[in-house]
Amino acid sequence: MSGENTLLMVKPDAVAKNAIGDILQRLEVEGFVIRQMRMNHLTREQAEAFYEVHKERPFYGELVDFMTSGRSVQVALERENAVAHLRDFIGETDSTKAAPGTIRAEFGTDIQCNAVHASDSNENAAKEIAFYFGD
Repeated sequence: MSGENTLLMVKPDAVAKNAIGDILQRLEVEGFVIRQMRMNHLTREQAEAFYEVHKERPFYGELVDFMTSGRSVQVALERENAVAHLRDFIGETDSTKAAPGTIRAEFGTDIQCNAVHASDSNENAAKEIAFYFGD
């Protein structure tokens, strides 16, 4: 398969709900191929570096605290139009506004505990995959 690559991260709230398998199954049914996967508990330094783009935003500290509160799963995915398709498939950032049937509507609870992170551009997908899996 030669498609586009993107990164999905199952956040600590969804890991705590034992939703990893359900989320991965939905991705595979949707045509995404899992290329790499790992589970870890992000250190504060890792979370700060990963979310550095949000450093000046008021929610940055809370986001880092949340992302270091438990284990998360990083998944490198591939399919045609992967970045845009995954963003549509997971739903709005605020789970309370996400369309029914999306990952965030099904497994998230609010704007922070929204079950998953997904790359927002091809450039960021490449950076984020390299961040967790190397080049």
